[in-house]
This record gives sequence, structure tokens and C-alpha cells, in this order.
Amino acid sequence: MRQAERSERPGRRQELREFLMNRRARVSPAEAGLPDGGRRRTPGLRREEVAVLAGVGASWYQWLEQGRDISVSPQVLDAVARVLRLNPAERRHLYVLAGLNPPLLAPEADDSFCEGLQRLIDAWMPFPAHIMDAYWNIVAHNESARLTFGYDEQDSNCLISFFLNPVYRGRCERREELAASVVAQYRAALAEHPDDEGYRAVVDELLTASEEFAALWARGDAMPSGQMHKSYEHPTVGTLSFESSQMRLQARPDLIIVMHNPLPGTDTAAKLERLTSPRGRRETLRTVAS
Repeated sequence: MRQAERSERPGRRQELREFLMNRRARVSPAEAGLPDGGRRRTPGLRREEVAVLAGVGASWYQWLEQGRDISVSPQVLDAVARVLRLNPAERRHLYVLAGLNPPLLAPEADDSFCEGLQRLIDAWMPFPAHIMDAYWNIVAHNESARLTFGYDEQDSNCLISFFLNPVYRGRCERREELAASVVAQYRAALAEHPDDEGYRAVVDELLTASEEFAALWARGDAMPSGQMHKSYEHPTVGTLSFESSQMRLQARPDLIIVMHNPLPGTDTAAKLERLTSPRGRRETLRTVAS
């Protein structure tokens, strides 16, 4: 999302104006720490007070609240969000209305929600599915994903596993083509949050550990995430061919569900039934052990 888009969307400018005015009216002078806050009867903050507390010019803040096409930085929006006492979801909403890429929401501890997501991907059995966060850290996966891709306790990040997990590397077909695509997708994700150290930590680890990744990263390619075709050569059941689809959760935009659906015209579905059966699991365990 680019800032120039704001001038093309009068509805968004009006919503920005109403949102800021509404939130400004909810913060009392006393809550804002103003010297006369305890004596004033006027509800809410004045525009000039928000500007002073946020460290911006009064005219600039007035233009922001009017939805004018002005230059806006994340640092200034964060200052305004702090003064208006916005919660993380409201801060993210402010970024969207102002025409900037919204910050990631910090994960909230909600055991029932996470348990529900695990039930969701377990219900996708016998097809593989996993959940990852914005940095592609593996949050959860079902049993089929473990058996298909060779995930184990050491696998904590999808991108790192793609390059460093020997089992995954050995099963992945069209590896060079797929590697270029996943690196380009990760670069595009990082570009939306260039100052986020979480992305940089993953990149730095792989730059040190994988020459293959370093060469691909140096190319500077970028592409959006979406549906991809993937094939794996499994030692127990043979070739497995999938459509891989990524879906973001409205309630948790920091999480992505990745679901693998068997490609039409292949026998992948039947092979997955066999792979996830008790007999198939035993055969896979024997193959891996040998």
C-alpha cells in the first residue's frame, strides 16, 4: 500500500478524519498528563494538544486529521498513536487509513484460539497443512505434514528448513525453481517491514549457513506469495503432487495457514491415505531409521 493512494480514496480520508476525532475525544487531558488536566471540563484533547504531545506541528496534525495528502512516516504515526492511547489493533488501523503498510500485530496468548487452529489443520488430514507466523516460523503442523516433508523437533522455521533440513531437501522435486520462488517471496514479505528484526534474523542465519540461499538472495528477486505447485518424492509412497495455498487469518494477521491440496489428475490423495495409515507410518519410520 502506497501513501499516494490516499489522494485517490476520499472514503478513506473521511474515515481517517472520523477515526482521529473519535479517539481524540476519548482521551481526557488528565490521562494525557496535561498540567491543567484535572481542572478542565472539556472532554477530550484539542488538536493543538495532540500535536504538542506527539511532537509535530499543529498545522500538520490538523491536515492529517483532515485527511489531506501529506507526507506521513511510521515514527510520526506511532507518536500520534501513543498520545491517543491506541491499542495495537487501532494503531494498525491508523496505518491503513494513512496509507502506510500496517505493522504486524504482536501474538496474543489465547490457548483456545490456538487449539482451534490445530483442530482445523488436523481436520485437513490426510492432506498436509501447517501454520506459520509472519517470519515463517512454524507454529503448528498436522501429522501429514510431518510425514510428507520430514519435519521434526529441530524444524522451527519453514525457510530455514527448506535449505537446511536434509530430509526435506532430498524429497523436494524441481528444487532449484522452487528455491528461487520461496526466496523471492520472503524478500517481498521483508520489504513490507524493512526495519523488522525478525525477518532480518532469519536472513542472516541463512546467509551464514547456506551458500545456495546466499546466491539466491543476492539476485534481489521479489514476488508475492500465493498458490504454488509442489512435488515431493517420498520414500514410502512415491511422488506426491500438491497445490499449496496460503491463507491469512483476519483475527490473527500475523499467522498464515498453508494447506496442501492434491493436484487433480494425480494419485496423491490415495497415497496420502496410505502414508498416514498405521502401516504407512511404520514403513516411513523404518525407512527413515535405515
